Amino acid sequence: MPLYAGFDLGGTQLKYGLIDDTGHLVYHSKKDSPSKIKGLLQLIENIMKDLSEGKKFSITAVGFGFPGVLNQKEQKIYQSPNYPDIDHFDLVPALSRFIKVPFTINNDANMAAFGEYKKGAGQGVHSMVFLTIGTGLGTGIILEGKIWQGVCGFGGELGHAAVNSDGEPCNCGSRGCLETEVSAPKIVKNYHLLNPIDNITDAEQVYEKARAGEKAAQEAFAMAGRYLGIGLSIAINLLNPEKILLGGGVMKAGDFLVKPAIHEAQKRSFKAGFDCCSIERAVLGNHAGFIGSAYYAKENGIKNI
Repeated sequence: MPLYAGFDLGGTQLKYGLIDDTGHLVYHSKKDSPSKIKGLLQLIENIMKDLSEGKKFSITAVGFGFPGVLNQKEQKIYQSPNYPDIDHFDLVPALSRFIKVPFTINNDANMAAFGEYKKGAGQGVHSMVFLTIGTGLGTGIILEGKIWQGVCGFGGELGHAAVNSDGEPCNCGSRGCLETEVSAPKIVKNYHLLNPIDNITDAEQVYEKARAGEKAAQEAFAMAGRYLGIGLSIAINLLNPEKILLGGGVMKAGDFLVKPAIHEAQKRSFKAGFDCCSIERAVLGNHAGFIGSAYYAKENGIKNI
């Protein structure tokens, strides 16, 4: 039975798995992601050896989702705000050294979007926008059934649309990006602004306080939610998508974040565009990225160089 491997590189973990021809998840696991490219390549090589050893699995294609702005023509990450060691690195020859089946390389958020499109909450749609909100904010766009990547592969970076001209500097070099206003670190900063006495350090703790009824914690999410709504309205007015899916760890906050976001999006969108766009939660969770990468390799894998 042919199987397809997918890898999803995050800031702290490398998640990976195998799917069959129907997209059924056969195997999945994760490892801590090394901070340096040499260690990352060694880890991927070790995983591939382990998966294939003794013909344990017959892998026919491999897909990779890497964080950052990917030049599709050169197959290089030009800028990875949260994993800078892969910037301008020649990925194809390095991976070709030990991967002897067709493989693909793409942006991690694109691959998560593709996973939701193929096996998650985006099945059956013709156009959708996927946002994954965690320590950063990644975006993938599906138009007419295909990933929209732009002429060089840099398209779809809604997370780096400026939504606050007075906002904080972003790792991408700009200021007030959607990512800086909505991601988990900003929610913690919002909380400290409202309650400077508490020494909370992560968004999970803010969520627990919000769930317990603390107004400062609830407002910390609402502040982020309003900027998220601005981002959603940009997507709705620009693309008129059939569906917007929201995923990532911050989505655990649920209505604390989503209600103010939808309220703001409705205020700022064309009514007709807002009314025909369904805003929903993604369903694949942390599996979306590697499932999408494996599916993309299944459909687009080319012989390596």
